[in-house]
Amino acid sequence: MALGSDMYRQQILDHYKNPRNYGELEDPTFSHVGENPLCGDEIRMDVRLGEDEETIERVAFSGDGCAISQASASLLSVELEGKTVDELLAMDRDDIVDMLGVDISPMRIKCAVLAEKVAQDGAEIYRGELEAEKTTTED
Repeated sequence: MALGSDMYRQQILDHYKNPRNYGELEDPTFSHVGENPLCGDEIRMDVRLGEDEETIERVAFSGDGCAISQASASLLSVELEGKTVDELLAMDRDDIVDMLGVDISPMRIKCAVLAEKVAQDGAEIYRGELEAEKTTTED
C-alpha cells in the first residue's frame, strides 16, 4: 500500500508544481471564485460549455493555495473536460479523494474539495439555481 500512496503523493506534487489548465479562459461560459479562509486557499474556476450548453468543453483555474487545493483543482480541470454539467453537479468529496488517491485528513478535506465546490456553485449560478458572490468552505 505504501508504494501506491507514494505514487499518488508524486501525482499531487506533479500537479502542484506543473498544474494543468492553469490560467483564465478568454470566453468562459461561467466563472466563479471561492476560498478556504482557514488556510488561505483561493481558486477561480472558468468553464466553457459546448454548443449544447451542457457538455464541458474547457476548464481553467487560477489562484493559489496549498499543494492539496492546487493539485485538486488541476486534476479536476482535466477530469471535467467532456463531462456534462449534471455529472459535475453529481460529484462529491469521495470523487475528489479518489482522484487524489490518498487519504485526506479531516483538516485538509476542505482544501481538497474547494475547486469542486467552486465549479459546482458556478454551474448552479449559471443555471439560475444559486445566488452567491463567492464560495467559501465555511458555508
